[in-house]
Amino acid sequence: MEYRILGQVEARHEGRPLPLPGAKPRTVLSALLLAGDQVVYDSQLGDHLWGHRAPATMNAQIYTYVSRLRKLLAPHARITRRSPGYLMETGSAWFDLAEFTDRSRRGHRALAAGDHRGAVSLLDSALSLWRGPALADVCAPLADAVRPHLEEARITALHGRFEAGLALGGHAALVPELTRTVRAYPLQERFRAQLMTALYRCHRQADALAVYEEGRALLQGSLGVDPGALLREVMLAILRSDPALLGPARERAPAGAGHPVLPEPAVR
Repeated sequence: MEYRILGQVEARHEGRPLPLPGAKPRTVLSALLLAGDQVVYDSQLGDHLWGHRAPATMNAQIYTYVSRLRKLLAPHARITRRSPGYLMETGSAWFDLAEFTDRSRRGHRALAAGDHRGAVSLLDSALSLWRGPALADVCAPLADAVRPHLEEARITALHGRFEAGLALGGHAALVPELTRTVRAYPLQERFRAQLMTALYRCHRQADALAVYEEGRALLQGSLGVDPGALLREVMLAILRSDPALLGPARERAPAGAGHPVLPEPAVR
């Protein structure tokens, strides 16, 4: 069995998607998967499904959704009643979030160790698991509670991926990807600093400074704040043509490493 929540929620058996009947059963399945080996209380499921407006028939409705899931997933997964909640046992099933977390962790370890090629490979692989906004078709209370944390993990992986790519000398190929990413996450200063660095290394100093000015205007207009230390430091380094901005002596990138296939960030 395979379970996927990094996009629309899916359950697959032998590569074929199983028909998940509606947003509420998908929400219950997602909550049980996210809990791992922990019991999810009825009250928690109620919050995930209805927020603060749970109906008087909440427990009966949850029982109905769980029963549908039991029939759909048997015998590959077990959902058992552990009063006052439910526990899902998935055995050796594959779960895209667990796989993303593992690949990302190993990618960041490789980056910290200076293994930039390994970091690119692992973080590319992790990011390829995303098919769109996480939990794209579940009830809003669960999505609103969980999606920001998952999106933050994705952003961290993207940061690391770009850092490794820049260290490998892939700045020219990374400019279009970084431009798309800055457009999708305009207030993320680290992406903007990485784009400025890539542009500077492509001998596009004016464009790099324009990216800074755009960010400064956005931050002041949206939040009433000035750019943080990172953006200011990169801007000043560009103005004084600081050799450190070119980075350390780089590894030779393997063929094609400067232009990896990354999922386009979801525009909010």
